[in-house]
Amino acid sequence: MTEKLLGPLSKRPWTERWPTRLLGAALSSAAYLLCLPWDLRDHPASPGSTTEATPVTVLEVTALAVLLLLLAVYFGYRDALAWPLLLVAVPPAALMYLSFHTHGEPPEPSGAPGWPWQLIWASSTLVVAAGVLVATSVGRRLREAPEESLDGLVFARQPQCRHQQRA
Repeated sequence: MTEKLLGPLSKRPWTERWPTRLLGAALSSAAYLLCLPWDLRDHPASPGSTTEATPVTVLEVTALAVLLLLLAVYFGYRDALAWPLLLVAVPPAALMYLSFHTHGEPPEPSGAPGWPWQLIWASSTLVVAAGVLVATSVGRRLREAPEESLDGLVFARQPQCRHQQRA
C-alpha cells in the first residue's frame, strides 16, 4: 500500500497515474475554492464608506498556502518536476483569473486609481508558482536516491610505470 501512495508515478500504470494527477488538480482547485471567496474585488468597509476592504483574510491565505505547499511536496516526491506546477499551481491561477475576469472592474469610490486586477492576478500567480517550485524541489530531495558508485571517478585507471609492467 505504501508503494501505491508514495512510489514514483512514472513506474505506475497509466490507469493509476492519471487519476492520481487529476485528483491532485481537483484537490488544489478545492483548496482554492474553500479558502478564498469567489469575488476577490475590494468592497466598501461599511455601507457608504469611502475606504475599501479586502474580502480575503490572512488566515484564508495561510490555509491555502499550506495546502498547496503540502500538495506540491507530495507531487514533487512522486512525479516529474513539471507536473506539480501543472497540478498544483495552474488550477488556482485559472480560478483566480476567472474570478477577477467575471466580476470586472470595481467602481472607484474615492476617484483614486487602484491596482488593475491583471497585475494582482499576475503577481499572485508568480508567487504561487514560485512557492510550488520550491516545495517541489523539497519533495524531490526527500526521495531516496539510489546508491551511486563513485568507483569510476575515484579509482580511474592510472597509467602504469615501466617497472610495474615488467614485474
